[in-house]
Amino acid sequence: MLTITFTREIQAPRQVVWNVITDTASYAQWNPFVTACESSFVIGSPIVMKVRLLPSLTITQKETIQQHRPGEFLAYGINIPPSILSSTRQQILTAIDENTTRYESVFILEGLLSSLVSLMLKKHLTKGFNEMTDGLVARANSLA
Repeated sequence: MLTITFTREIQAPRQVVWNVITDTASYAQWNPFVTACESSFVIGSPIVMKVRLLPSLTITQKETIQQHRPGEFLAYGINIPPSILSSTRQQILTAIDENTTRYESVFILEGLLSSLVSLMLKKHLTKGFNEMTDGLVARANSLA
């Protein structure tokens, strides 16, 4: 199993941060890891992303929305049965006060192939999620 977690405090109201996360048309402006994204965010629906794993390699990644509580929590991932590989990406927002939000980014990879995928991609995924988190913080701070 692989878990990658980042937590940041953002000087912006929770709704501003949520708007950045769900404004997929603007991802290319602030997100160096997921450079494009499309989703209705309806549970069970797809989320299709252009993910830049390496400077010279961008892949299309299609996952499924697993949970969605507007303004608070979004989870999506893949599930390749039977227990071959599953991933969950969670974005969690907690209001510290009316102008400050705690943002948590959690990525969990499990299954028979998780060790192999982790060996091959952990460094790139960690870098990408960190850059995405930093970009989200900068974007939300600038909009607040």
